[in-house]
Amino acid sequence: MPHPSSLAEWDPDFLARSPMFEPLRALGGALARQNWPARPVLQSLLERDGNPVMTYSGLPMRLVSAGGRMRSFEERYEARIYLRGEMIFRDRNWHDLLNVLAWLTFPGAKAALNARHYAALRAQNAAGAANRGPAQDALTLFDEGGVIIASCDDELLGLLRGWRWKELFWSNRTKLRERMRFYLFGHALYEKALRPFIGITGRGILLKTEPGLLAQPPGEQLAVLDSQVASYLSEPGNLTAPRELAVVPVLGVPGWCPGNEQESYYDNADYFRPGRWRETRDS
Repeated sequence: MPHPSSLAEWDPDFLARSPMFEPLRALGGALARQNWPARPVLQSLLERDGNPVMTYSGLPMRLVSAGGRMRSFEERYEARIYLRGEMIFRDRNWHDLLNVLAWLTFPGAKAALNARHYAALRAQNAAGAANRGPAQDALTLFDEGGVIIASCDDELLGLLRGWRWKELFWSNRTKLRERMRFYLFGHALYEKALRPFIGITGRGILLKTEPGLLAQPPGEQLAVLDSQVASYLSEPGNLTAPRELAVVPVLGVPGWCPGNEQESYYDNADYFRPGRWRETRDS
């Protein structure tokens, strides 16, 4: 069953549906086909002509079919990636396809995220805990719905932290275009971008950058940001609870929704909710 906000069928032009797909567009040539990309096609992308996408544990990533029930700790989804380099993949499935594309686009950050997931699962298993903790909630939230926000401007970062959406997206629109970048990270968020709806909200990691980075081509920016997010996630003291992630109403980003070319768009308080200033860690 596809996600209600995703597409029921394959769309070979899905990367052109929204500017939100910008990080994935370098992969477009391999995906511009009339049918769903088969697993061997995606596996060849992961192998990268002898420079494969690797797990944090140093294993090349392989796509495998979903098996039966997970009977042991080692067979759990994140543990299987970390211990064996095996990622369960369902054919003709947007969620799993977009997860593969996220690994290809953000290999360092995804590997670091998986390592954190594995460490948390191992600790949970050792303690015999039935429920996962706040760190696992935060890791999953970023993995599924994450946004990377890079800016060289402290004022813009402060407006985002403070939920001052109209000031950020409308009053400072020109400066935002020059001095702030938003890149979708979470594969569930990409799935929602297939058929976007008012209410889509991501959860972001904020990165203070040099102005020169934002002038680079997107591919070069993404490589640097991937490395920075990977370093951030590799520290066990970072991202220990969901509150550390910034709220991001993504359809407020200029150009990401036709309606946001009108000032009144940002008066929708159900979407652009006011909030008190919240402390969010920079990386």
